[in-house]
Amino acid sequence: MSGRPADWLHSQRWFRSKNRPIASVAEHDRAPLGSTAALVVLEVAYADAGPPDHYLVPTIDEREPRDGEGAWAAITGVIADGATLEGARGRFVGAPRPAIGALMPAGLTERRLGVEQTNTSAVVGDRLILKIYRLLEAGENPDVEVSAFLADAGFTDTPAPAGSLTYETDTESAAAAMLQAYVPSRGDAWATMLAALADGPEPGVELAARIGELTARMHAALASRPRDPAFPARAASVAETAAWRSAAEAQLAQAVGAVSGEAHRRMVAVAPGATARFADTFGSATGEARVSRVHGDYHLGQLLARTDGGFSVIDFEGEPARPLAERRATSSPLRDVAGMLRSLDYAARTAERAQRGFDAEAWSSVAREAFMAAYGAIGPDDAGLLEAFELEKACYEVRYEANNRPDWLWLPLAAVERLVTGA
Repeated sequence: MSGRPADWLHSQRWFRSKNRPIASVAEHDRAPLGSTAALVVLEVAYADAGPPDHYLVPTIDEREPRDGEGAWAAITGVIADGATLEGARGRFVGAPRPAIGALMPAGLTERRLGVEQTNTSAVVGDRLILKIYRLLEAGENPDVEVSAFLADAGFTDTPAPAGSLTYETDTESAAAAMLQAYVPSRGDAWATMLAALADGPEPGVELAARIGELTARMHAALASRPRDPAFPARAASVAETAAWRSAAEAQLAQAVGAVSGEAHRRMVAVAPGATARFADTFGSATGEARVSRVHGDYHLGQLLARTDGGFSVIDFEGEPARPLAERRATSSPLRDVAGMLRSLDYAARTAERAQRGFDAEAWSSVAREAFMAAYGAIGPDDAGLLEAFELEKACYEVRYEANNRPDWLWLPLAAVERLVTGA
């Protein structure tokens, strides 16, 4: 953390507010983790309006830990022992789960994973994976909450949760880390799907069917305890379907505003049809649509391709840009289905660009049928709702690609047009 703290924060993949001007960075709390190690909480205040953020930064000698220095193993030990680390303003409290007894390795070797996004993960002892939640958000973390619920419900195709670490003050608490079983894998389902499509269309269709069956079992598990107030399963309310319409219209408006030139003209041309689709579908969904807890950010990259040939679902945090309460809310399971169908379409279009003679349109149609057949039959009302969620997701993708990967804007833009016109 040498140099200016604000510059250092902006250089970190896990820092979420890169587009906001930082007014100050100050140490908010510190809990000793060893002779030279500590769990430091940084308070980040911004020049624009809004409350400060608090970020968790493990340190050794006032810098980020390196593999083999023992910081990740020490955090694992705090969780496994159910220990408490006292700070000046709050405390870090470890909470082991029953699985820790069978998973705790004899030797706590450690290696940080190279993939960095909103969190930091390290493999400990080749049996556990430690996920550090960098942004400390007050409230129940859905990743911790849903992982524990699925384990208790008997769903085994997600890494077994082994414990968690919470940062607590006298007024609130926030998830700081989660410990899970390390799942040996060959990468994620995105890479697996592209490799399968390189061998021809049939292997990819078979994978789509397997993912459809897995998705159905995940949703069944999430809806298996409808009387649990945090995991209800019931008919959607009028307020919920109205919120779906508002959210979809907002995504459409943001997509139109995110593009320029020919892309803008194309989005403007389809916007009335998309608006009408959202109004018709969400306006008539009450009484037919079902809600439960969902994954919230479901795509091929959220499935580990295990070395035993199966898949494991990971990362139940939901879309990180959304508020915590929104990520914990019930929604239609068809949102997850729509996200995966859009991911399959992305895989098909990617393969088409890489392979001469590959027909993305034809493969997507067959793969979609295979996925939905394995997922389970849905009625005509649900079919319309699914298409509306796919259209909303494609609008989100237009905005994402316009802001991050302009060379890929063609893909979701064409999807929006297909979904609106039915062509």
